[in-house]
Amino acid sequence: MAVNAMMVSDVACFGEKNGVSAAALLAQVDWAQPWLAHLSWPQHPPAGSVADALNVVPSCPVRFAPGDAAPAGEAYEAFIRRTGQVPTRDNLHDLFNGLVWLHFPRTKARLNELQAAEIARQGVGAVRGPVRDAITLFDENGALLLAPEPLWQALLARDWGALFTTHRTLWAQARLVLFGHALMEQLVAPRKNLTAHVLVERLAPDMGPCHGPVTALDEALAARLSAERLATKPFTPLPVLGVPGWWAANADPAFYADTGVFRPPRPPKPSPPAA
Repeated sequence: MAVNAMMVSDVACFGEKNGVSAAALLAQVDWAQPWLAHLSWPQHPPAGSVADALNVVPSCPVRFAPGDAAPAGEAYEAFIRRTGQVPTRDNLHDLFNGLVWLHFPRTKARLNELQAAEIARQGVGAVRGPVRDAITLFDENGALLLAPEPLWQALLARDWGALFTTHRTLWAQARLVLFGHALMEQLVAPRKNLTAHVLVERLAPDMGPCHGPVTALDEALAARLSAERLATKPFTPLPVLGVPGWWAANADPAFYADTGVFRPPRPPKPSPPAA
C-alpha cells in the first residue's frame, strides 16, 4: 500500500526524541510526491518508535534497534553486519533509511557486506577509501535510472536539452528510482539544485510498473554490485527536479537554462606536452 499523507494519523502515537514526535516528522512529508512513489508503509504500524514501526515487516533481513544500540567504538556498518540490527533514531533521515531497507533488502545487505569487508580489511580511519566512499555516496544520494538508450546517452553526455526537451516524450517509458535516503530527506523541502548520483548501470525499463514494487530491481542490482565496480565511482549527476512530471516548473524549457544547476560537461583535460 502506497504511503500517503492521510496515514499520518495511524502513527500519531510514535515516540518522541528531543521534543519532536515522529508523527510530527512524518507530517512534514508529502507522500504523494512522485519521487516517493516506490515506497510503502504498513497500514497499521504499532505504537512506539520509528524502529518499532519498521519492525512490523517480518521479511526484512535486519531488525531496527534504538539509535544508541551500537557500542562505543564499533563502526555503524560493522555493528549491522555482526548483529543484523540497524540503529534507528526517531528522525526523517533514519525513517527513510529504514524504508529503503524494507524495499531494497538485498541491495542494502550487499552494500553492508561490502562496507564491513572493507572495514575488516583496512580498519576505520580518517580516509574511507574508494569503495567505502562510493558505497556511502550511493547509500545517501544514489538513484537508479530505467530508461531507453537515448535518455542514457543524453544523461552521460550531460546534454540536458536532449535529455529533458528533445527526448522528453521518452520519459513516459522511463523510471527514476531514488535509493539514497539522505536525498529523500532533502526532498521534504524541494530545491531546484538537489542532485542525485545515478548509478551507471543499465537495468531493464520494464522491471516493475511505474509505481509498483521494486523487488526485481533489488535482485538485479544486488547481483551486480561489487567492490571492484564501486571503486570506479560509476555515477553520473542528475538534478532530480528536472525529471518531467516531478516538478511543475520544468514544463517551461527555460527551467533548464540555469547552468548553475544543469551544468555543461567538463571540458576534456589537455594532453601532456610531448617529451
